[in-house]
Amino acid sequence: MARIIEVNPDHPQPRLVSFAVSALRDDGLVAYPTDTTYGIGASLMSKKAIERIYTLKPHKKKKPLTFLCSDLKDISRYALVPDGAYRIMRRLTPGPFTFILQATREVPRLVMTPRKTVGIRVPDNVVSQAIISELGNPIIGTTAMNSGREYMDDPSDINDSIGHALDFVIDAGIIPYELSTIIDFTQGDEPVIIREGKGDPSPAF
Repeated sequence: MARIIEVNPDHPQPRLVSFAVSALRDDGLVAYPTDTTYGIGASLMSKKAIERIYTLKPHKKKKPLTFLCSDLKDISRYALVPDGAYRIMRRLTPGPFTFILQATREVPRLVMTPRKTVGIRVPDNVVSQAIISELGNPIIGTTAMNSGREYMDDPSDINDSIGHALDFVIDAGIIPYELSTIIDFTQGDEPVIIREGKGDPSPAF
């Protein structure tokens, strides 16, 4: 079983955030809260930990993992962001949106898609923001699911189901699952909304 870290969801304790960051830097795999539900993530700099995600969820080898960044300034290192896309993203972040963009050469080959695109998020969650900021690079990951491919929104359920494969479960309470809204900036001059979810993109268009 993983170690559970119970954090204040509104004011995460720095000492507990540092525990999670240390685990990520040591090739760890953690369950963490976002603004849509819980994710399973690794440091983008850890090939070993990313491979652990694929071991836990083999089907993800055929699907892209998501980059979680602390703010927009991190994004340009890993994705090519046209001016129009940047203006839209600036209005929508942080928030429950996933942006599909062309990848840069900084993206590790292990997580590169055949289309050479990346899915990037800037979550509106103070716990994940604190972890990413202290880590100093994106978390890469996927949504927490059990062996039946069902989403899990309760940290206790996550630990019971897949805790054997994790180092830490960061418990910020139950977060009911909702889809992020996906906006694709790679299909031409105009952005394409390919999935409607929790985020309402209309203020940015």
